[in-house]
Amino acid sequence: MKHYLLIILAVFPFLSQAQKATTQLPHPVSVQLQAGTQGIGADVRYGVYPNLSARLGGSFVPINTGSSLSISGFNTDYSADVKIFNVHLLADYVPFKNIKNLRVVGGAAYLYKANGGLVLSPTGSYTFGNYNLTGPEIGKLDMDVSWKGVAPYLGVGLFKSFPSNLFNFNLDLGTYYLTAPSTRITGTNLLVDNNQLEPQFNDNLKGYRWLPVLQLNFNFKIR
Repeated sequence: MKHYLLIILAVFPFLSQAQKATTQLPHPVSVQLQAGTQGIGADVRYGVYPNLSARLGGSFVPINTGSSLSISGFNTDYSADVKIFNVHLLADYVPFKNIKNLRVVGGAAYLYKANGGLVLSPTGSYTFGNYNLTGPEIGKLDMDVSWKGVAPYLGVGLFKSFPSNLFNFNLDLGTYYLTAPSTRITGTNLLVDNNQLEPQFNDNLKGYRWLPVLQLNFNFKIR
């Protein structure tokens, strides 16, 4: 029994130090609201280690615009619609102990909707041979692009991940690498045969796979 007491007395200081270290390394949690090139959204951020945190969240970009344009005497109205919705899981790593305001950020997003559409509607009237046709009689042309799928992310973060007190802000600068786009062209009336342009349309857009991110985050510490 005496030997057990001696062992306990010898180990107790180390147990105390381990307990003290554990209590000195809490896992902070914050809620982050964000706005930038990937739209608006929110994250929940969890501190895994003092130099590593993880965040899970989502964002969306809804853009809808339209106007009129004229190309070589051909007048048309157009409407453009872009919708990008994603859920993402990212990790923030602080590589330098003396530079707390610089983070390396990596992870991925799943774009469950990433569509861009352009609809051209001719206006005015045009003469083709002996025929005089109005814009609605010529038809409409609808061009769609989709980048739906998993997109890896790499970038840097500026300023601290977690507030020292209640609130701070930080920045993200990086890019997603999107899946190869799929395209579709549909037309009506005289424009119905333009679906033959799909292979060329797809080839023209195959290089557009980078989605830059410049994002401002408003971070509220909850633990």
